[in-house]
Amino acid sequence: MKVFVAGASGRVGKGLVKCLLADGHSVVAASRSAEDVGWPEGVEPCVFDFHTDVEHMIDLIDGCAAIYFVAGSRGKDLLQTDAFGAVKLMKAAKEADIERFVMLSSLFALEPKRWQESPSLASIMDYNIAKFFADEWLVNNSGLKWTIVQPSVLKEEPGTGKIELNPSSDGVNPIPDVAAVLAGVLERPNTIGKVVMMRSGNQPIVDALASI
Repeated sequence: MKVFVAGASGRVGKGLVKCLLADGHSVVAASRSAEDVGWPEGVEPCVFDFHTDVEHMIDLIDGCAAIYFVAGSRGKDLLQTDAFGAVKLMKAAKEADIERFVMLSSLFALEPKRWQESPSLASIMDYNIAKFFADEWLVNNSGLKWTIVQPSVLKEEPGTGKIELNPSSDGVNPIPDVAAVLAGVLERPNTIGKVVMMRSGNQPIVDALASI
């Protein structure tokens, strides 16, 4: 299918694009710097800014069958990008009749009482607040066929291909494993309407996703 990836130029986004291509999909790679990336065949770069309005977003996502939100301002634009930008993209998806929406979030983002459990979670308090409101909107207001992937701390290291679902505490996730999980949920009906919480573990990703 043709998949729109918002935030494609980021750390997770680039890995996700590779995974989607490997699965046989075509990709619209959307970001402010999309045209500056040397994308492989099968990728259509799309200059995209979360500050734009919903109507413009509708034009950009036209013809796609699914949408990913994997953008992150890394603390520089939390309200406009991580929170309201995500909501505007959901609204655009609904208006464009694109039902499938996959959101990259943060571990325990929907459980504020847990944000002080570890130094790593406490250090991203403002990010988790932004993700809380975006995730809440997706779950309760969007009307979309959604999946939310909530990894623990992202690490730029080789993937293991193995994860732990629904961890009881914070941990780490190699970015390639997060990208693989994001791509893996796309065509799995069992992940629709589910929050996929994850950290590194011992279960192969394919088996873990099948068990959801």
